[in-house]
Amino acid sequence: MALYDLKTLLSENSYPGRGIVIGKSADGKNAMIAYFIMGRSENSRNRVFESFKGGMRTKAFDESKLSDPSLIIYNPYLKLGDTDIITNGDQTNTIYDFLKDGATFEEALYTREFEPDAPNFTPRISGAVYYGFAKNMFSYKLSILKSANGRPEACNRYFYNYVPENGIGHFIHTYKCDGNPIPSFYGEPEEIALPNTAEELADIVWNNLNEDNKVSLFVRAVPLDGSEPTDIIINKNK
Repeated sequence: MALYDLKTLLSENSYPGRGIVIGKSADGKNAMIAYFIMGRSENSRNRVFESFKGGMRTKAFDESKLSDPSLIIYNPYLKLGDTDIITNGDQTNTIYDFLKDGATFEEALYTREFEPDAPNFTPRISGAVYYGFAKNMFSYKLSILKSANGRPEACNRYFYNYVPENGIGHFIHTYKCDGNPIPSFYGEPEEIALPNTAEELADIVWNNLNEDNKVSLFVRAVPLDGSEPTDIIINKNK
């Protein structure tokens, strides 16, 4: 089966919402991570990504226009030892706390469900990357927590575990496409082709997200030899 082209998936979808990409570079040298956010409302669009030691946060670009921080201000990325955690909400901290206490990614997410933003009930998407630098290897997981076909009475939880392959990544996003209410992503994470570098991946994602709706992008390439990672942040608001 042919890999999906990430450029096509993004350029042909005006509103995938928030998205996570995790996989292995084409040359096999790097673990690759990307996370982007989009927005339709003024509140959602009024954001930037900001890095800090051990992680990355969202923050309001113009504090005077921030109307409701509850679902838009959070840490999308946190580092815990040799594990990278990336999500679309404050479940990043839930996963971090559970892993720190010796529990699992799955156990953490069984305490959470989709976002309470009726009528969309936005899914929570999450990823974790586990490194074994002594052996030049890593593994990764993805998850989506979503309402049962828009019914808030039930939360369905899906988990995916991957053995990395050169040039292959997996892409999961909150929404299938634009709409009202917005239809949730469905099916397994899309298997996509990945380039070699953080710069190339950032270029592919940022330049193919819908110009009106894109807000911010975070890309991280982690060399499997244990050398220094490359982190890139691009914000539409400057």
